Amino acid sequence: MTTQRIYVSGRVQAVGYRDWVVRTAKAIGITGWVRNLRDGRVEMVATGEEDALSRFADACREGPSLARVEHVEAFEAADEKREKGFTKRFTA
Repeated sequence: MTTQRIYVSGRVQAVGYRDWVVRTAKAIGITGWVRNLRDGRVEMVATGEEDALSRFADACREGPSLARVEHVEAFEAADEKREKGFTKRFTA
């Protein structure tokens, strides 16, 4: 199992991006969380097998139909606590 912290920028707030992420993560078998950041980005911590995380990151580059993803940055986050399921958190 690998854990990644992922930041997504572009038009990703107020377009259903977080709800879409939760559904996508659950469908792929990823656990973790997602939240909006005050600077307009979306932040996620995602845990899963490497191939599942790769599919998840690829999906995040597309997003829901109303989103316009400009950049996705992902890096390993080994020190994160593992979550059960995938949840939406409040804005940080």
